[in-house]
Amino acid sequence: MRNRFFMGFMLVFFLAQSAFGMTGREIMEKSDNLPEADTAASKILMLIHKGGHVMEKEFILQMKQFENDEDKALIEFIRPTQIKLLTHSHKGREDDQWLMLSSGRVKRIASSGKDKPFVNSHFYYEDLTSVDIDDYEFKLLGEGEAVGEPCYKVEGVKVVGDKVYDKVIFYPRKSDFFVNRVDFYLDGEFHKFLENHHVKAIDGILTPHQAVMELAGGEGKTELILKGIKYNIEIDSIKFNKEALR
Repeated sequence: MRNRFFMGFMLVFFLAQSAFGMTGREIMEKSDNLPEADTAASKILMLIHKGGHVMEKEFILQMKQFENDEDKALIEFIRPTQIKLLTHSHKGREDDQWLMLSSGRVKRIASSGKDKPFVNSHFYYEDLTSVDIDDYEFKLLGEGEAVGEPCYKVEGVKVVGDKVYDKVIFYPRKSDFFVNRVDFYLDGEFHKFLENHHVKAIDGILTPHQAVMELAGGEGKTELILKGIKYNIEIDSIKFNKEALR
């Protein structure tokens, strides 16, 4: 038991030492290189807090990695509506998104509409796309604390494609570079923030069991609560075709 504690202490010490003097880009590269799955399927409870009321929704999220560093994600609501959102994330260009309404009509989400709320939540369509670190310029601002843990503060400004936010500030944990929090700035002001809670390793992949997007002024928030997840399972690629939304 002593040896285990000592090795754990040395690992944290080594990570802290190796991060000393790194640039914001290098820190985000370490975060980007954390283990991830080829596929994932999860069930998520969404709680939207607005004006003293809570709206409850539930959806299935499926994701799959494809060639050329691209990935696709499908959100399918199972209550109270049957809305679907399909996202194709691309390398070096704008992501594609299509929304299937409860009427069955499918519409494309234009770049100009990615700053709109998704299903009346505090998440925008932009927030549901993947972050490609090559689309950003990074600057290390220093250190801080997020969700009760010591972190680095790294500013990111999107330089590829349309930009919804002026800038975002990432808080990778000093212990393992997992991003605990993201601050979003809009029209020159601190607009909202996302925090990841109850982060646990599942099949070697760090997984938050609760994520909260909250407005900076405290007027409202949306919680995502993980009800179950499976990694690296067989998912038919046809599920991620636009034609399969109907």
